[in-house]
Amino acid sequence: MTRGPTIRAVRHYRPAAPKRTIGAMNTLLDPVDAGARDPDQADPESGSESPAGTSGLSRRGFIRGVALAGGGLLAAACGPAVANWTFGPASSAAPTAASPSPVALASAAPSLGASPATGGSAPPAGSPAASGDPIPEGWTQHDVDARQAVRRYLGNLAPALKGVYGDAAFAKLADILGAADNYPELSAKPAFAQVPQLFLNDALQPLKPTIDNGVKVFNLTIDEINQHIDELQPPVAALGYNAQWPGPTIRVTQGDRVRAIFTNNLKETTGVHFHGVLFDDFFQDGVPFVTQKPITPGATYTYEFTASESGSLMYHSHHNATDQVGRGLLGAFIVDPRDDPVKYDREYIWISNDSLGGFTINGHGFPATVPVLAAVGETVRIRFMNEGIMMHPWHVHGNVMKVVARDGHALGSAAFECDTLGVNPGERYDALITVKTPGIWAFHCHILPHVEGTSGMFGMVNTLVVVPEKAHVDAIVKAIIS
Repeated sequence: MTRGPTIRAVRHYRPAAPKRTIGAMNTLLDPVDAGARDPDQADPESGSESPAGTSGLSRRGFIRGVALAGGGLLAAACGPAVANWTFGPASSAAPTAASPSPVALASAAPSLGASPATGGSAPPAGSPAASGDPIPEGWTQHDVDARQAVRRYLGNLAPALKGVYGDAAFAKLADILGAADNYPELSAKPAFAQVPQLFLNDALQPLKPTIDNGVKVFNLTIDEINQHIDELQPPVAALGYNAQWPGPTIRVTQGDRVRAIFTNNLKETTGVHFHGVLFDDFFQDGVPFVTQKPITPGATYTYEFTASESGSLMYHSHHNATDQVGRGLLGAFIVDPRDDPVKYDREYIWISNDSLGGFTINGHGFPATVPVLAAVGETVRIRFMNEGIMMHPWHVHGNVMKVVARDGHALGSAAFECDTLGVNPGERYDALITVKTPGIWAFHCHILPHVEGTSGMFGMVNTLVVVPEKAHVDAIVKAIIS
């Protein structure tokens, strides 16, 4: 399938006619910050309308409203053109603490039935009860906190939804959110737009190779970083490729000769394994003390191979991996077939992890997870990749997934449909969703302690936002990358 202009953000906006690719999930994170900023340095928002009293938005008004929202949703919508969505730190901040041990990593994950531990997705702050406001009749603190998480997720995008879904649907949404309270989040960016996101980096500065005698050469660094799991919690000391978690998506075409050069900026040794690649030289496999010596601090190491098989693959550390992969040394490696039989409009890369920071999707926990965005009639390709230590069954509400590939291998006539797909550690699945009904549909891990606790939803929760027209998606995307 031919690839149209790519937006690379959530990315993978794969143009179908002119297909669009956005990259949140589909885009690769760029090695460069691409303009993503630390939430502490974000510009204050102003001029956003309160839902109550908002009349039907004009196209210009809608775009302006979306721009204020910070563009987060857009990214998720971009499809497969070249980009992949992935989110990671936007800046290479210095580590704030020593590398945690495997035991410490395990203790960082949320306990069953409880809110995530410190350093991960945390209970919402600033709820009405916390500020002294009365709790609505019949509610408990749980209800207040659960609503607050969704308010943070939508932020000042909420007023713009009137122009997308119409007065009747918007009135119901406004009532559910309690918009009449004119709560502060109505004039704040969505949580996912307040933290560095891979999709934005990929949209603005996708990782591009140089060409050396026909070989595609990618240069990456291995860095200590600070990662914001969400916009309220202090950053955690993590690791990343090109100072990002997940690392930038490396994308090539089947048959390409690939040279990946990694410079180790860590204070410890490491190694890089391209997961799922069939090597003709096993010394390129990236397993220290089996196929190579570890990469020492300050050293540079080169891997070179032919991308003989297409599909959704990964790259990650294979040295002290429980610790290093758990802290963020992971990324997507996509090998596109020369003639892709799978047709789709947008693409989203969805990398799960469950160590540092609790339960995360592309390095963030709800409400800082970028939604998957699509217009009615479009098909979104989601590349699920499990870099964690637990199985996660991904469940989409109101839609059906058609699973077309497993571990990079096309299923062909064995493709199947489902609404819940279990992805084991190390596995990759490609699923297509052709959206039909407008709305905001929950999309989450169905091991419930990974997604909801006494303070509402957290961790492995996302949404599939279906809008009536492609123009809505395009407006959002443009606002995000402008």
